[in-house]
Amino acid sequence: MATDKEPPPPRPPAARRITWQKLTFLPTFLIALLLGTWIWFDQAQLDTISENALSNGAVSKALWQHVQLTVISTFFVLIIAIPGGILLTRKAFRKAQPVAMTVANVGQATPAIGLLALLVIWLGIGTRAALIGIIIYALLPVLSNTIAGLRANDPSLLEAARGIGMSSTGVLSRVELPLAVPLILAGVRTALVLNVGTATLAAFGGGGGLGVLITTGITNQRMPVLLLGSILTVSLALLVDWLASLAELLLRPRGLEVGT
Repeated sequence: MATDKEPPPPRPPAARRITWQKLTFLPTFLIALLLGTWIWFDQAQLDTISENALSNGAVSKALWQHVQLTVISTFFVLIIAIPGGILLTRKAFRKAQPVAMTVANVGQATPAIGLLALLVIWLGIGTRAALIGIIIYALLPVLSNTIAGLRANDPSLLEAARGIGMSSTGVLSRVELPLAVPLILAGVRTALVLNVGTATLAAFGGGGGLGVLITTGITNQRMPVLLLGSILTVSLALLVDWLASLAELLLRPRGLEVGT
């Protein structure tokens, strides 16, 4: 017998949710990967070229340069893309939104190595060209997610906030931004992982980083050097993604969590 009862709304897919159980697996995997790599290198027979490429603190120097490139570029992406996204959702600047998104899309659609080459020609060899290239390449996910998060807010909630006397700044800081936090954090997470990967190309412009080990391994045909640079890059990308996932879980407004 048919009933008039409506079916319950579908639950959000579990795969999209970040849980503490998922966050405990990655550190265990990274520890095992790095430990296995260390054991392999400790027993490997390295020739003179490989030893020279990895001696005198070259590995720690390249890793530290890579971390610096990632942190500095992400900082500038955040201070450009998040305020820019907020500005582009305000009524006075809304018409400029398609132009800004087109520019950001062009920045990411351009091959990273080609963009870096153009910047090196313009600015010269060094860290500055590499940083600008990484920043341009990572702007899109944060900018688009900030705009999408603010535009997805329920208009009735915003009207209710204005109705109780909140100013435009108060509505933005106490209603709009907290509701948009999950999408903004997802964009930051994507940008971080992009920055780690793109920073390997800084070596081609004299910017240092783990790309130095990778290019040295390729040009000299030394697999241990290439393998170490690649494993450290992958491990750093996974670690950054894990830290961003942890921040996303901790900073997500509690009222937006879905019960299990």
